[in-house]
Amino acid sequence: MSVLSRENSSRLLWLGRYSERVYTTLRYFADIFDAMIDKTLPGVFESKEEFSARFCFDEGDESSVYSSLIRAYDNAIELREELGSDTFSYIQLAVYEMNKAKNSPAPLLQLQRVIDNIAAFWGMVDDRIEDEHARSIIKLGKRIERVDLYARMRAGRNELVREIRRLTHRIPQTGLTYDEEAVRRLNVLASEEIMNYPAIIAEAASLLG
Repeated sequence: MSVLSRENSSRLLWLGRYSERVYTTLRYFADIFDAMIDKTLPGVFESKEEFSARFCFDEGDESSVYSSLIRAYDNAIELREELGSDTFSYIQLAVYEMNKAKNSPAPLLQLQRVIDNIAAFWGMVDDRIEDEHARSIIKLGKRIERVDLYARMRAGRNELVREIRRLTHRIPQTGLTYDEEAVRRLNVLASEEIMNYPAIIAEAASLLG
């Protein structure tokens, strides 16, 4: 097992977070896009096409899906040795499909391919990355981001509790220093009948200090 530098550990974590952000956000976006048919949009958007362009593809907006995917790609470039070319290629393919979607009048097909390539990337992480810590750090980033997103989107209790349990299982396998008390508090929140979404977001953010 190789010794990961602090810098590469951070890149692995954020690769997991950004790739998950793209994946889950696009899954929700497809439902939102369909629901916008014949709906009145907020005053800042003139059409669902404008909403799509800004939400998904605005390179100048750090919160856009495109920006998250490029951050995932930038981290993956620096981690090519850890990832291997086959694993890295699926992030490249996701960027390729995202650029096709950006120039398409009907982008949902290409956006689904972005989702598919991110899912394939995770499959390759499991299959091709031999270093257990590297693999676990990517997966931890994925789980932290998913808990954060599900809490922000007010997901159902069962979904959120499942992701908190997966996060709790994953974090000791990473070799990273983490706040055990924050993990305990997160699991207490998961045991409550009514989800305290803001507290869950705060605890997930504090896990690694």
